[in-house]
Amino acid sequence: MKQFKIAAFYEFKKVSHLSFLLKSLKVACGKHKLRGSVIIASEGINGTIAGLPAGIDEFLEYLGDMGFHNLNIKFSQTPNMPFYRSKIKIKREIVTFLNNPVDDQADRAEHIAPKDWNDFVNQKDVIIIDVRNDYETKIGSFKNSVSPNTKSFVEFKEYVDKQLSANKDQKIAMYCTGGIRCEKASYYMKEIGFHNLFQLDGGILKYLEEVDNKDSIWDGECFIFDNRVSLNKDLKTGKYDLCHGCNEPVAPSDKESIKYEEDVSCPQCYDNMTEDKKSRSRERSKQIKLSAQRGTSNVYLPKSAEEYV
Repeated sequence: MKQFKIAAFYEFKKVSHLSFLLKSLKVACGKHKLRGSVIIASEGINGTIAGLPAGIDEFLEYLGDMGFHNLNIKFSQTPNMPFYRSKIKIKREIVTFLNNPVDDQADRAEHIAPKDWNDFVNQKDVIIIDVRNDYETKIGSFKNSVSPNTKSFVEFKEYVDKQLSANKDQKIAMYCTGGIRCEKASYYMKEIGFHNLFQLDGGILKYLEEVDNKDSIWDGECFIFDNRVSLNKDLKTGKYDLCHGCNEPVAPSDKESIKYEEDVSCPQCYDNMTEDKKSRSRERSKQIKLSAQRGTSNVYLPKSAEEYV
């Protein structure tokens, strides 16, 4: 069966001529029929794109020609296109955290290769920090890791200031989905005096890509920001769906609850949602389904790799 290839990547690098780069990337994505999201800023590039394998490979070669030689790339595959469209944007940061771009020459965390991660975090003097948000950590994490219980990445700065500041000399090993949030946080943490910072190179995705299941200390699934919702240890689409009421993962057991309604609510958000919002969500879902039946929907539904042209 034909498969789409998904590439998640980022690089902190001083970038100029952002408008030119934006136009060039849009042309390249159109040429290779790629969908996904790419953010560019003066501090670098961050993206996840999907397409047929040859198109992905050519696009990544093109990024190399544009000066991105140290892209932290993670690959996976899926039979169905995981994105509805292509979105390429210029922003202040490639991942929102400090409201300012970072200097890519500044000190940052030391990267630990996935093959060395297990041994490193098993040291008794290492604190393992999950840099992701609470809705991500609840469906999977590394054993013995600490969750900051944040709702968004910008809250991680407050967690560092208030709860980690006493551990500036201790070994801290951080991980996130693909590595970018750890790296961005580490710029700040190094700046305020943390001395022993380490991060999982390539994040959870690279770990699952390179470490055999029999050796893995990953427990659960990995939340991702596309239509697949989550990936299991084999980097295949996991068991979770997404609630359109709160944008949090929905497990099969959640769907058995009377508080679950497709496209409307789940047990996590049902009690906090007004009846008016539920009614509007039901109507929106109804109109989308009717439009799809008539062939007039504005939602560009994903196709299988076999049908993709």
